[in-house]
Amino acid sequence: MNYRETLDFLFDQLPMYQRVGKAAYKADLVNTFALLKALGNPENKFKSIHIGGTNGKGSTSHILASVFHEAGYKTGLYTSPHLLDFRERIKINGKPISKRKVIDFVENVKLVIHQINPSFFELTVGMAFDYFANQNVDIAIVEVGLGGRLDSTNVIEPEVSVITNIGFDHTQFLGNTIASIAREKAGIIKKNAPLITATDNKEVETIFKSIASRLNAPVYSIFDYSFIDYKNDLKGNYQQLNVKTALLALQILKEKGWSIPEESIRKGLSNVIANTGFRGRWEVLAKSPKVICDTGHNVDGIVQIVQQLKIEKYKQLHFVFGMVNDKDPGIILSLLPKNANYYFCRSSVPRSLPVEKLILESNNAGLKGNAFSTVESAFLNAMENAKENDLIFVGGSTFVVADLLSYLEKIKK
Repeated sequence: MNYRETLDFLFDQLPMYQRVGKAAYKADLVNTFALLKALGNPENKFKSIHIGGTNGKGSTSHILASVFHEAGYKTGLYTSPHLLDFRERIKINGKPISKRKVIDFVENVKLVIHQINPSFFELTVGMAFDYFANQNVDIAIVEVGLGGRLDSTNVIEPEVSVITNIGFDHTQFLGNTIASIAREKAGIIKKNAPLITATDNKEVETIFKSIASRLNAPVYSIFDYSFIDYKNDLKGNYQQLNVKTALLALQILKEKGWSIPEESIRKGLSNVIANTGFRGRWEVLAKSPKVICDTGHNVDGIVQIVQQLKIEKYKQLHFVFGMVNDKDPGIILSLLPKNANYYFCRSSVPRSLPVEKLILESNNAGLKGNAFSTVESAFLNAMENAKENDLIFVGGSTFVVADLLSYLEKIKK
């Protein structure tokens, strides 16, 4: 197989949550353990940091990866989902896994795939851990995919565990109360491994401390510390919490013996995007009219986006917006500004919410706009209508942002 055929196999033959949703979710780790055993248990061959939470785990992961890279460590980074290329999920020192390595891995484990029928996510976790082990990384920053307790990444014994925050998302899997979601996220807490958290919810803190106490895992909250105000290259005020979370994790890791000089922290924070290729978080794509995209897609993420928009200066706001079908559109749409021109669209993944339903729900929420069959057509219409002092925001779903970035890459060529 060539690289394109390999991706087609991964995307089309294996159940993929990002594309089809609930049908791809596995509520146990049986397949993950079976796959990793067949690979020689690579998860035991490298040091790691495990990062979960409702929002901010991707940003925190990239911040930590950038700092470790600046400190001279060979640093693996596993994140999901990807925006433009599958290989974004698996990187070492900012460089994606090669196409050849992806092809070889899939061909080498085809027999195992037929035997255990793993999901797309289970297989990509196995690919990442196998790659990190074979490349002898000093440390791997591993982002949880969904939840924590039953996530395929939850087979590592990390140096520290990080839970950024707790909010309502994926309630069909994690439960519909903050307490139930917190317990699922707390599943990544490991025996004797410190937990760093960025939640200020007292109920959640109590749950974390109770579970951590049974595992002899010390708990550290960012709200109990003060931090140096380092410059960083991440846009959006909401990144302040993620920076503090990463800084506290680094402090604890230094106490555990990792050599992380002050200059490495300073340079790592200033070069997150350059060192890791991080994209899609309050990313400014053009200046006249100003175009911003952001992958925030749950209630907390949308609240942060709306707050950030209030700081921006513009004459008219244009909103290119789409959602996936397992979010409550009524709640999300009720949070959006009423004084914007909306361009409702559907992303290219099967899991996206039909635009007809989005329009119906938007009318109920008092939002005015038109329907478009693709992100590209919605964006082009917004560009036609926007004046140079206007702002075009694109978001509502990771896959809306991915479609926009794919279109912009295409027209560059």
